[in-house]
Amino acid sequence: FELHIEQGGVLDRRGIPIGVVEGIVGIRRWRVTVEGHQNHAGTTPMPDRTDAMVLAARVVVAIDDVLRARPGTHVGTVGQIEAFPGAANVIAGRVVHTLEIRDLRMETIDALFADVRARAEAIADGAGGRVSFEPYYVSYAAPTEERLRRHVEASAEALGLETLRLPSGAGHDAQSMARLGPIGMIFVPSVDGISHSPDELTRDPHIVQGANVLLGTVLAADAD
Repeated sequence: FELHIEQGGVLDRRGIPIGVVEGIVGIRRWRVTVEGHQNHAGTTPMPDRTDAMVLAARVVVAIDDVLRARPGTHVGTVGQIEAFPGAANVIAGRVVHTLEIRDLRMETIDALFADVRARAEAIADGAGGRVSFEPYYVSYAAPTEERLRRHVEASAEALGLETLRLPSGAGHDAQSMARLGPIGMIFVPSVDGISHSPDELTRDPHIVQGANVLLGTVLAADAD
């Protein structure tokens, strides 16, 4: 079992003290290369341009559209982007950016990526450019065990605490332990969903409640 702050704002917004973690999400990352035609920024008329930065911007918007259009708890992020040659007076001939997709089901990640790739290729082809995707990182999802989720819920109920099932969007130690045996996780609220920041805060009463739920859960699992 692992007790952790949520590192997101779901529990805090809903006023629920205990999160029952359904699993730790899988992650796939790609390096996306968008190619256009590099040229002089001052002497190339707008109709004659195949600007890789403009194409990349359209691809990034398409990624966001695809991820928002499908219901679920998945998330997708473009966190890094770089234009080449990277000069103020040169139309970018190439742009490289990252793409990360996370979900509890690897099949969902793959389906979302297929939609993203199709949209991106249509954008590039329609403007005379090219786009390619290079996978460079994968972390497989680690579901928690249903039996242990129920123990968490029963322990919280015995203490009069409301619970909510939700995925963990961040990686945790339990993800590695899942290779050795069943895992369970408990979340307590992060104020305003802030994490990895000096403003990160979980209130003392929630910490105490989480510890008590963990104690009850471990005792119940041990008695199985």
